[in-house]
Amino acid sequence: MDIDLVATACQQNIKRGRMDLFNNNPEQNLLPYNGTVIYHGRIMDASSATQYYQRLMDTIAWKNDEAYIFGKHFITKRKVAWYGDAHYVYTYSNTTKEAHLWTPELLELKAMVEHRLGEQFNSCLLNLYHDGDEGMAWHSDDEKTLGKDTTIASLSFGAERKFSFKHKATKQTVSLQLESGSLLVMKGTTQTHWLHRLPPSKKVKTPRINLTFRTMIPEPK
Repeated sequence: MDIDLVATACQQNIKRGRMDLFNNNPEQNLLPYNGTVIYHGRIMDASSATQYYQRLMDTIAWKNDEAYIFGKHFITKRKVAWYGDAHYVYTYSNTTKEAHLWTPELLELKAMVEHRLGEQFNSCLLNLYHDGDEGMAWHSDDEKTLGKDTTIASLSFGAERKFSFKHKATKQTVSLQLESGSLLVMKGTTQTHWLHRLPPSKKVKTPRINLTFRTMIPEPK
């Protein structure tokens, strides 16, 4: 069962100005059970979103992502970067990355998100998808270094993309469109019970930048 229509209807109401369901009711949960996902919609105007998109494109130390799967080395077209309070070490897909220190733009966005949510984050993983051919397969952000049931705040800039959730046991799915300048929050038991992905799309011809603010448990170097 896919409840895309529920998320789409909510977003259409926001765009029409009839209601701001997510902003006025921070308890509005897109997931039917076993987790909490809140879509705050756009948290900045279009001009600011465009400016941040360009600044992030120009100032972030982007690098093609790497992974070792079943002993094979893969390099993705998608680019990534990791920033934080310190040079944290982070390991996933059998590769280890060391965080850069915050840029001014990331500190501004971090403060904006923290003020809105009343939470603190110590790191941010960034992804650059050049077009709709690049996406992310089903996965959960459940590495030990992320802790148990922590909050992940996701900011989107650039191309609007579909984002989907799938329950690990029931296979029920929930999807929504992520707008430029929008904030999506995953918390509670979401990572325990749900997978998420960014599906590819032939219709998307322009880049998207995604920031996921996290609270890491630093690994020893």
